[in-house]
Order: sequence, then C-alpha cells, then structure tokens
Amino acid sequence: MSEFMRSIPFDKLIEWSLNEYKNEGKIFGVRKENFYKNKSGKMLTTIFGDTIASAVGPAAGPQSQLAQNLVASYLAGARFMEIKTVQVLDGEDIQKAIARPCIAAEDECYNCEWSTELTVEQAFIEYTKGFFAIQVLAKELGLADKKDFAYNMSVGYDLEGIQSKKIDTYIESLRNAENTDIYKECKAYLRDHLDQFEHFTQADLDAIPTTVCNSITLSTLHGCPAAEIESIATYLLDEKKISTFIKCNPTMLGYDYARKTLDSMGFDYISFTDHHFNNDLQYADAVVMIERLLALAKKNGLAFGVKLTNTFPVDVKRNELPSEEMYMSGRSLLPLSLSMAAMLSEKFEGKLPMSYSGGADATNIRDIFEALGQPITVATTILKPGGYARFNQLAELTEDLLDRPYRGVDVEKILALRDRVIGEWKNNKLYREKVASRKTDSALPLTDCYKAPCKDGGCPIEQQIPEYLKLVSEERYDEAMKVIGNDNTAPTILGMICAHHCQEHCTRVDYEKTLQIRDMKLVAAKHAQEKFVSAIKPSDLVSDKKVLVIGAGPGGIAAASYLRRNGVDVTVYEKLAKPYGIVSHIIPEFRIPDEDIQKDYLIAVNQGVKFVFNREVTEKYDDLKKDFDYVIVATGAWAPGLSPVKEGQEKIVDALDFLWHIRMEDGLDLGKTVAVVGAGDVAMDCTRLAARQPGVEKVTLVYRRTESYMPATQEEVNDVKAEGHEILELTAPYKYDGKILSCEKMMLSDFDASGRRSVKGTGEMLELEFDTVIGATGARVDTTAFAENGVNMDERGRLKLLPTMESNLENVYFIGDCKAGPSTIVKAMGDAKRVALDILAKENLDNDFERFTFEADVDDIYAKRGIIVEKLEGHKEGSRCLKCDQICEICTEVCPNRANVAIAVQGYDNLHQIIHIDGMCNECGNCGVFCPHAGEPYKDKLTIFWTDEDFEDSTNVGFIKISEDTYRVRMENGNVVETKLNEGRLSDNLVRFITAIEEDYPHYVSPTYKVF
Repeated sequence: MSEFMRSIPFDKLIEWSLNEYKNEGKIFGVRKENFYKNKSGKMLTTIFGDTIASAVGPAAGPQSQLAQNLVASYLAGARFMEIKTVQVLDGEDIQKAIARPCIAAEDECYNCEWSTELTVEQAFIEYTKGFFAIQVLAKELGLADKKDFAYNMSVGYDLEGIQSKKIDTYIESLRNAENTDIYKECKAYLRDHLDQFEHFTQADLDAIPTTVCNSITLSTLHGCPAAEIESIATYLLDEKKISTFIKCNPTMLGYDYARKTLDSMGFDYISFTDHHFNNDLQYADAVVMIERLLALAKKNGLAFGVKLTNTFPVDVKRNELPSEEMYMSGRSLLPLSLSMAAMLSEKFEGKLPMSYSGGADATNIRDIFEALGQPITVATTILKPGGYARFNQLAELTEDLLDRPYRGVDVEKILALRDRVIGEWKNNKLYREKVASRKTDSALPLTDCYKAPCKDGGCPIEQQIPEYLKLVSEERYDEAMKVIGNDNTAPTILGMICAHHCQEHCTRVDYEKTLQIRDMKLVAAKHAQEKFVSAIKPSDLVSDKKVLVIGAGPGGIAAASYLRRNGVDVTVYEKLAKPYGIVSHIIPEFRIPDEDIQKDYLIAVNQGVKFVFNREVTEKYDDLKKDFDYVIVATGAWAPGLSPVKEGQEKIVDALDFLWHIRMEDGLDLGKTVAVVGAGDVAMDCTRLAARQPGVEKVTLVYRRTESYMPATQEEVNDVKAEGHEILELTAPYKYDGKILSCEKMMLSDFDASGRRSVKGTGEMLELEFDTVIGATGARVDTTAFAENGVNMDERGRLKLLPTMESNLENVYFIGDCKAGPSTIVKAMGDAKRVALDILAKENLDNDFERFTFEADVDDIYAKRGIIVEKLEGHKEGSRCLKCDQICEICTEVCPNRANVAIAVQGYDNLHQIIHIDGMCNECGNCGVFCPHAGEPYKDKLTIFWTDEDFEDSTNVGFIKISEDTYRVRMENGNVVETKLNEGRLSDNLVRFITAIEEDYPHYVSPTYKVF
C-alpha cells in the first residue's frame, strides 16, 4: 500500500471516461443517472465575473486534487471548483509530513492534511487536464453547450512563498495556460482524436479558453499575523491584478463564543484551547484590514471578499487521527461559519462579498445561498455515503435562484439563519442519537462483502430488516409480519420499546437521520399481528427432550418460543403472577400497556409453551435436571443498584421499587418535589412517571455528566425534555437527609481511555430541597442461587459462560440480564436465539429460521444514493431503506480519488465485487471509516498496482501486470508469485478477478491501457 498517487495521462483520462461510460453507464463511479444538467437556463454570475450553471462545488480539499476528482464533481453537479491549495512545501516533502490516515468524516469531519500532496507543477497539470476533460465531456454528454463552470485557485501560506518562482509560475500559468506543455498536449490530443467523439467538435475545441482560472483565494495558516495576511492580499490585488478572497478562520469569533456554541449543541467533547484564538487574526484587526482591501480592489477594478470559513483547529483526544492537532469541518463547523458570516455581514452592512463553506449540505444549502448569493463549496457531505452524487441534489435545490442579481448579503436572512441553526435540534450532535460508528466487528472479506449492518451486527436477533421495511413500505403487512415473526417473538413490545440497536447502524445515519426501523415494525404489528397470531398452532413434538426455562421475561419467553415452535417440549416457571417480567411489572404503562404485552404473550401460548406462574424455583439445578434435559436460566436483574449517594442511602427510593409500586400496587406518596438520580432509560421512566403522580409539582433529573454521555437512548432523553422536566447536568449527589440533597458541581475534564471526557469536582456545593429522591443508577443481579449451584463466576460475580451461553454445568444455560447485568430486551432475546439454536443442534434437530429474499430494483437502489430525505410519514418511512443487504459499495462512494471501484465478476452472490486501485489512493482512510465491517477496503480488497515500487511497498492481496500475459501476484497467504493465469498457481478468486478485469475493465490495469 502506497500513499503516492499516480497521474493518469490526459489521453488515458479521456479514453477511460468514454469507455467506462459506454460499457458501464458511469464515469469515475458517477452514474449517468446522477449527471447534472441545468434545465432552467438560469445562470449565476460570480463576483469574479464567471458565469456558472450551479451554485455549488468542491471546497479546496480531497475532492479537488486530481483531474478525475474534478471530472466526477462536475458530472454530478459542481460548477464552482476550488482547486486544492498549493504552497512551496510540496510533493514528497508534504507527503512525508502528513499522517495517515488523514481523514475521518464519521460525523463531523476531521483532517490532518492541508494542501496538495502533489508537486506544484503536478497540481497545475492535474487541474489543466481536468479543465479540458470537463469541457469535452460536458459537450459530448449533452450537459452543456459551452463552458459553464469556473475554477478558483487557492494558494498559501506566506508572502515569500507566494512570491517564489514556483508559485508565481503556477498562478500565471493558470491565468494563461496557452504556452504550457500540458495545455498544448491536451489540445493536440483532442485535435488528433476528434473522430472518437460524437458531439465534441473542432469548434468546441477552439472555444476552450486559455485562461484556466483568474481568481484566487488566499489560505493562511493559523497564527499568520494580520500584517502578513494584508501584505499578501495587497500583493495579489495591486501587483498581480487578480481578484482575491481571503479565508477567515472561525477563531475570529473568540474562544468563549466558540466553546459556548459548540457545548450548547452537544459538541462539548471537541477539545481545543484558546491558543489559536489568541494568535490568529483578531476581529478588530480584520475589520480595518478588510476595509482597506475593499478600497484597494475597487481602485484596481477587481473583486475582493472573504471565504467563510477555513477549517477549525482542534486537539486529537479520542484517537481520531494519528496527529496531535487536526482540522474540524462539517456540521459542527456550520454554526461557527454562519456566525462568522453574520458578524461580518452585519459589520459591513451586507457589502462584503462572501463565498461560503462550512457544514453546507442539502438540508441548509438553499437558505445559505438565498442569504449570501455567491458560490457554496462543500467537502464533508461528499465524503459521506453517496459521495459525489450528492452534488446533484445540491445543484437542483439552488438552480431556480441562480439568475437573481447580486445585491450583496441579505443581513437579516443570515442573522436569522445563524440563530435558527444554533437552536434547531437537527443540527445538534445528539440528533444522530449518540451513534458513534456504523462499523461492526465482522472481518472484511475479499469477496461478497455487502452487508446490511442494521441486521448483521446491529440486531441481536438478526431480524431481516431491509426485507420487512420493503414490505411495510409497500403495505404488504401480512408478508412483513411473517418476516418479522421469523426472528422476533415479541413484535409489538419491540415495536414500542426496543432499544433499536439496528438504528445505530443504519446507513441513513450518514445521510440525515437513521431510518425509524422500530416504528416500521410496529406499523406491521398493528396491521397484521392479530391475524398472524391467530394462525399459529402448536408444532408436533419431534424430540423426547424437555426444556425448563426459569423466568418468563422477554428472554425466557423468547427461548421457549424458539424451541417450542421447532418441536421441543418447553415449560416456563415464573415466580410472578404474569409474564414478561420487567416489561409488564416495571416499565410504565403509558409506555407499554398490558393489552399490547398480551398480544406477544399469545404467540408463545399458541405455539404450545407451558407456563407455570407463581412458581419460584428453589431447587438445585441438578435436581431440576431429573425432570428436564435442559435448563435455561432467565431470571433478570432485580437487585437494587449501587447508589452514588453515599450518605443517606436508606432514605432514597430504589427505582425498581418505585416503578413496581406505581404499576403493580397503590403507588407512593412522593410529595411535591422529586429528584431522580441517574441517566439511563430507567431514570427517564422514573422522571416521567413521577411527574404523573398526584401532588407532584416538579421532577428534576440529576446527573454527574452531560447529556452527551447519558446512557439512555436519545429519544428517551428527548421525551423527558419535551415534557419540560429539569435536567441538572454536571451535578453529583453525595448526601440525602430526607429533605436536602447535597451535591457538588462538576466540570468536564480530560478524555479517558474510552474516549469519554471524565468529570472532576469544582468544589462548589449545592443544597437542593426534595421531598423524595429516587435512585436510578442501575440494577444488579442476585447471584446467590448461582453460587449455591456451583456456577463458575469471576471475581466481580459475573458468570463465566461458553459462547453458546452454556455454563460449567452441562446443559444449563444463562441468558439476558442475569448473565452479566442489566441490558436491553432485544439483547436478552438474542441470547435466547443463540441458546435455542445450540440446543437444537445438540439434538440434531432442524430449525425453522428462514432467510427471505425480495429482489429490489437495482436502478431504484442506486437512485436513492446521495439523496437526502427527511423522515417520511407512516409506512412510507420504510422506503428510505438503501437495501445494503443487496448493494453496499459505500467504499466506492466515499473515496475522494475514486480508488475503490465496483466490478461485475461471474460466480459470486453479489451484483458487484470491490477492487482497489493503488495508484489513485493516498491512504486517506475514509473508506475504512464508513465500511460496515471492521476492516478497511484500501487495505483488505484485491488491489491493482501500477508500479513495481507500489507493489513492493504493500502487503495487499493484488497484482501488477508485468507483460502481456504474466502477472506478479500477492496471494491470500501473502506469498508473491509471477505467473500466467492458466498455470494453476492462483486461487479461483484471483483467477476470476483478474480475468474479469482484463476482459471488461482493462483501463484499471494500467493508466497506459489501450482503447477497447
């Protein structure tokens, strides 16, 4: 694996594009369905005087570094290209200075690369090749009749460097490229090969201008003095006579404003000090500088303005990237960039032109463009699944506004937009429901790697989620219920209160909002569960073995259901008087009524499970095994948790006792004021339920950390907030005397090994008056019976079990909360499924778990890629599913350089297989961030190498072609051989791949391929 990118010669760039389009209907991975054509005829005239057909483009960054990146951007809808920054430090010198991986765009984006990794001369060549290729393809594909895009160059970082011969030659060559070698080469090739085009003509070639770019954006490093910035801008305006924008750093807002704003929006974990705020350009200095530069530009008849904003420097504290400092962009930069725009617009009364970048995406781009009226560039949004195709929607959203005359910035709109963005929930970090990563723990295979992480790693019972989402979206509820019931023994309960781990892994998380999978399950259950349950009949017994389940909670009933429907005799002992344990006795009835619980209980009853209620098990497990062949213990976690309130614990009401008394008995007298200590789902239930009790006037949730670290699901927290209950964050109780809850105010401190910020006391004490304090800091498992039965446990009292959940006592299993402490309902059911399968396997019995397949329309799947869609109403929400179980290919979408490609290979399950092209990769690592497996495509996928040097520098499975029919191949076992395909030395996988590539994708093998 080599981080060195290899340039594709211009002739091969064109031939590659034409052949890929002809044979696959796409160019550099952008499908023709995503090509953008301005249909209205409306055009935008920029401050620089360029006329462009859309208001959007790539920010100076990873998507504007290579010619193919610029081509892909244009095809999808970009028309304002901020080509990547150049500086004196270039080529190998900067490649060695950049840590790898260098991009992490998991939510907000971080990077530790700042300018082109090419030499300045190579960068000029790439930009010029892209300039020609765009115009050729635009005409050939019918996207535009004439040049309808513009470049904006970016240079840095000091006056001496910009005045150097290297950078000066670059600037002047872009302003007039006519006499440069690459301009001549591109023009000569096109002139000599006009016969390969259907629509691009000599007249079109003659119309290609010699000016590649005649505007510039000054990029300055953090800490660059105001005088240096002004001297550079003065040089560019006064001596070079070129229209100039300068990038402004968000540090101009001041440390306190930035910290407060990010903290208020859930980004309190982002770490930065006041260093850059004190050393960067200050607002007061910027204002007077901008005033002078505006006047200078006007004197020279040039345009001057600001680029908002540069990226934001933050500290690496959670191992995001292998560097000490990194640059933040994306949605966490949005409020800061808009705040900069509002501050400067207000100061200059809308007369300061602004080009915008910083968290723009399909949810806000129209509002930003309406306020600013000048091009908007993006990076983070197109580094996410959907990739370059996202440009299409961005362009379409703003097309009808393009022809408005520019009258400056609409100050009122930008001020209102700033305030709205900061206050809107959808811009809060927690809108993503505390999702950290969609990655699962499965190894990334060489072939057939597609997976739906919602079910394959996200759902403990492996529900076939894409399958039932499709059926629900089509209102085929009976079929959907059959699919759901295949794996799920409690459809209504899980449709109402499941912790929905699946949603944490939904690819839609990386678009706008996770698909509401749980809601779709409930839609199906409401329409079809009654009919589904009524049709259930007991299966014939196919074994003489008997199973005892101890505990009729969700896990116990699930185990019983799975086994009984497969023909095994099952009895359930339950010490309580009714089924479903915590669900029916503890969780408040306003969340899950008894009648809904009964719907799921009837599934097991109709299957023939025998329930014995009011039957507490006091016998030893060995004694039980005299009557039963297998024992499954599913007794839950009912012991009180350990309270953080060390003094006065006896005066604190335990959460489970409180919830039990309200649901099962006559309630409790709580007084007027109640505090709930804790931050899990149980704490949220206690808060909401306490507020519903007679006489209670106020309920306060007390938590020692901040909302970002609450273990409760975010929607449970949102429910508490929506009902208006007070949440006291960073407040640690330590004493309760029956009236006064004594607390210490805390503050966020350093990051711990888990990536969370620890807390420490401030010394400030609070005395808060409450009539009742409820302790909701977790329950524990009563392990008395386990010890008495000789079950192996560790020093912390946790059971030592096999992966099958079997204990050291043969045929005695433990599942659910009693296994390792309180968890979720669906995880208990996942344990049950694993145990049931193990018992069936031991008895050589088949199981009835079906795999359903509903082929989706491939074109429909691809059509959804790159399109932001807000939550849909009712059953239609299911249509937002991207069908990852049939087509994934996310690694091809998120690669800025197009180095991961999908190809068709005969003999495999999936429509396409993924290969990696080493010469187009700079090891940014972005594909690894979004791959749903634990692996990284740029390391784990079959790789094509273009040079011996790159092959030797890698450990990837892959090959380089060394002659017409001979290859140097690194095989799956790491051995390297030189061989022909027919010599029998390669695996079937490698032979199939290389054969398919040579026959159908020869342009991938080498950038010197011949037209086929």
